[in-house]
Amino acid sequence: MRRAVYTLTGLMLLAWPLHEAAAASPAEGEQAPAFRLQDQAGEWHDLADYRGSWVALYFYPRDDTPGCTTQACAFRDDIFEFKKRGIRVIGVSLDDTESHAKFADKYSLPFALLADTEHEAAKAYGVLGSFGLFKVAKRQSFLIDPEGRIAVHYEEVEAQANSRQHLAR
Repeated sequence: MRRAVYTLTGLMLLAWPLHEAAAASPAEGEQAPAFRLQDQAGEWHDLADYRGSWVALYFYPRDDTPGCTTQACAFRDDIFEFKKRGIRVIGVSLDDTESHAKFADKYSLPFALLADTEHEAAKAYGVLGSFGLFKVAKRQSFLIDPEGRIAVHYEEVEAQANSRQHLAR
């Protein structure tokens, strides 16, 4: 009986509607919120380090899940076009650096995956969501201009199409 109660509770948490747990996203034209996060290799990345470059900053819920894998692989497959246009690609989720390292290695991802384990970047960008007590980054992305301002906020994101949304600008 106890096992059934725990299973039912677990299912209820999974079915809990995703709701916003963060402030509003920065508006287009505003300064992009600063962050300092580690990537899959343990290297630190500060948004200020990217000043002078365009940045495709995408948030995603979880490493190695179907939609997130589709999204990451689309960015990977388009990486030469991003480089040609001078756009740096950065993925961010709440997963840790070890999870990111496995994910990046498994799918040969040639860009930084940043570990937002304290949820600070997700909150600052207004993309922190939750299923009950379970927190995730919502699938949204931002194109940041060389001056560090939000050029475009892609709030409605399809995993397969997000990379192309950035390249269409």
